Formats: sequence, structure tokens, C-alpha cells
Amino acid sequence: MSDVRPNILFIMSDDHASHAMSCYGSRINKTPNLDRIANEGMLFNNCFCTNSICTPSRATILTGTYNHVNNVTTLATHMDNRLQTFPKLLKEAGYRTAIFGKWHLGQGPDHCPTGFDDWAVLPGQGLYHNPEFIFKGPDGGERHTVKGYVTDIITDMILDWLESRDSEQPFCLLYHHKAPHRAWEPDEKHAHMYLNEDIPEPDTLYDDYSNRASAAAAAEMRVGVHMRPQDMKCDLNHTLPEDDMRKWAYQRYIKDYLRVIASVDDNVGRVLDYLDENGLTENTLVIYTSDQGFFLGDHGWYDKRFMYEESLRMPFIVRYPREIEAGTVNDGMILNTDFAPLFLDLAGVSVSGDMQGRSIRPLLNGQMPSDWRDAMYYRYWMHKEHHNVYAHYGIRTMRYKLIYYYSDPLGQPGTIDETYEPEWELFDLAKDPCELNNVYADPAYADVVRELTQRLHELQAEVGDERYAKDVG
Repeated sequence: MSDVRPNILFIMSDDHASHAMSCYGSRINKTPNLDRIANEGMLFNNCFCTNSICTPSRATILTGTYNHVNNVTTLATHMDNRLQTFPKLLKEAGYRTAIFGKWHLGQGPDHCPTGFDDWAVLPGQGLYHNPEFIFKGPDGGERHTVKGYVTDIITDMILDWLESRDSEQPFCLLYHHKAPHRAWEPDEKHAHMYLNEDIPEPDTLYDDYSNRASAAAAAEMRVGVHMRPQDMKCDLNHTLPEDDMRKWAYQRYIKDYLRVIASVDDNVGRVLDYLDENGLTENTLVIYTSDQGFFLGDHGWYDKRFMYEESLRMPFIVRYPREIEAGTVNDGMILNTDFAPLFLDLAGVSVSGDMQGRSIRPLLNGQMPSDWRDAMYYRYWMHKEHHNVYAHYGIRTMRYKLIYYYSDPLGQPGTIDETYEPEWELFDLAKDPCELNNVYADPAYADVVRELTQRLHELQAEVGDERYAKDVG
């Protein structure tokens, strides 16, 4: 391994599901520039988030801690910017640090970005066209509108910063896209895509939510049914039978979703070209990921939140020619808690003692430690708010997934104060990869239930979430 400290370019989009990337075998999309990262580096098949919602996942990525530790459990709990983060530690170690694009961790003096030499971020979700940005300044920053398309603007900021940086310092640059977050507004360059074709439907578009916990049927994020006119760019005809509504709305939704991703892909290509042209490729760690997964009509849904695969799984592709063999694939289980420790490890900086993740550097080098995790813990806290998804936690192993809908807000901000009877789901992912058949009550799985329940409680104890977990008896 080289002793040279790498530059770090951390590219993160918002709600970009891995099954909308061609390097992950997407049936519906081509992402040639993102594929460059995978083809010249490593693709991870099993990267998962620990809470599939934007603000909590972003806090976990920065701090390397679970949400019960960093206290960013819902969209309403903004991150205290005094918390320790990997950019702060890298800055202390001599890195030049910056973030441009989506922040979504709160605004104002107590929640604006800290640990960065330079920054310009979108307030809240931000706009696709002529967005307002908050620029680094006193009392939480200064706001200015920037003309243009948000994906291009963020990339221009990245390239300008790279061009003007002190080349004697290693850099850690966070390049965070708003796209492809709802309401999926493409630019003129990509608006013509898919006009004369239909996008293949997911196998579970017409899911009827039978043989699942009641939480699945209760969720209010069905394609068409729960969408808004601004999502569809037209009025909605709610007199259609639901299956017809899903079929019609899916095509309108998914085409705009793919169009905004096309702009992300083009712009990532601009930055990769800059690295090549300026001799930075060899010593720059480039990562592309998203803050969580997303339902692309899967189970008839848009949005995320659930512990089901399409929401839980994050894309994670990484290129670093000094250490990573080109064109490699890794099936190890990694989490968003692991990102911060990896960056610190590669920079030769001690990992903060409160970080709960683990550096994946051995995996990048083709090694699999004998004690590497074979199970992960997930928790969604934002009970019912926005899309009526019930609070739940669970465990995923390489074969099984056990979910407990405790369905209680537990006093968390950004939740709705209603409770329901708890329910369980168990999925055998080897036999049921689409998660359509809850086998929790099947006697043939009694031993699996017992073992996974025990392992779930062990994981809760391991990450320190016991005191928040509702008693399951």
C-alpha cells in the first residue's frame, strides 16, 4: 500500500437506486460515466443504509454513527454541527475540505456545514431550476439565487474549486447532487429522452400487498395514487382503476427520473475528465453512492423508508488505482457507517473512537477479514409522517431479513402520534428475492425466527440501541 495520502472525491446523489445504474445490470437505464468508476475500480453488491431517509443517512455518513447516537432520527431532527465528522478530522490533518450541493441537515448557525474550508449548499431540498444556494458566511451563510440547472451548477462549482485549489494540499471534496429527488424536473438537454418508447415495468408494479404485515398496504406512496400533479407535470385522473393508474403514472414518473439521472451522469463525466486531464486520477479516491435506495415502481411504490431491498440497498462504486484492481466486484456487506472510517484510514488519520463503522479498506484490496460482518441492523424512526410508513427495525443477513414493525412514534420529532399492534415479517431472500411472501408464521422457519430474533437483539446491544427499542417480549 502507498503512503501517499489520496485526494477524496465523494459523489453522492439523492434517491438514486442502484437498479437505475447500468453497472448494476439495470433493465431501464444506461449510465456510461458512472460505469467508468465501476469499470476502473470496484462495485459493491451489498451496500446498505441503516435508516432509509435523507437527513438521517447523511448524518450517519458524516459521523460514522447510528442515528440513536447522532440524534438525527427523522427529517425533523437536524444535525448539531458541533458533532465530530470525518471532514473535520481530515481538515485537522491538513486536507483542504469543501462541500457543494445538497446538505439537507438543517440551516442556520447551529446546523450549517462545519469542518469545511469552502461550501455552498442548497436550502432544504433545493430547486432544479434557478436554485437558491447558501454560501459560506457568518451566522449560517448568505443566500443567493444562481441561474441555471442545479446539476450543472453544482458541477461548475466543483470544477471551479478544483481549478483554484492549492495543489500542495490533498483535498476532500463532497460533490452532492439534488437529483434524482422528487419531483424529477429534467433540463432541456435531456427532456426529449424516452419520448417514443416505454420503459420496462418492474415485476412487482401491481403488488397487492397480500401476505405481508399491514404496514405494506397502509403505506401512502403508490405510483399514481399518492402522487401530486407536480410529480406528473399534469392533473391526475383518480377515477381510473388503480392498476391502470399505476401503469400510466409509472411511465411518466420513471422517464423523468431517468432524465434527471442522465444529467447527473453527464456531469460526473465532466469531473472524471477533469481528473484525467490534470493528472489527478491515479491518486484520487472517487466514490459514487446515494443517500439510500428508492422504489422505482417496485411494489407499486415510489419513495423509500421501508427495509425492503430496493430502499435499503445503496449503490457504491469506488475507484482508486493505487489500491483497487480495475473491474472488480465485492459481495461483502458494507454500511453507510463505514464511509467515514474508510476516508480516515486512507488518509492515515486515526478513526474517532465514537465511530461505529469499520473501514472497508481490506475489501478494496481484495481481502475479506474473517470477522467481517454477516448481518446488519436497520431502524426507521419516522413513524407515519409524510408517507404513512410505520416505524420499524430489523436485521438483514446474507439470506434472511427479519423486520419488526413496532409502529410507535416513541416521542420522536417528525412523527405522528398514533400506535398500532406490532407485527413481524420474515423473508427468505434466496427463495423470495422480491419479498412477497412473509414466512414469519411458517413452522418450517421457526428455528430461523428464533435465531434471527436473538441475533437482532445482539446487534441492538452491539450498536447501543437497546434503550430505545420497544420491548418485544
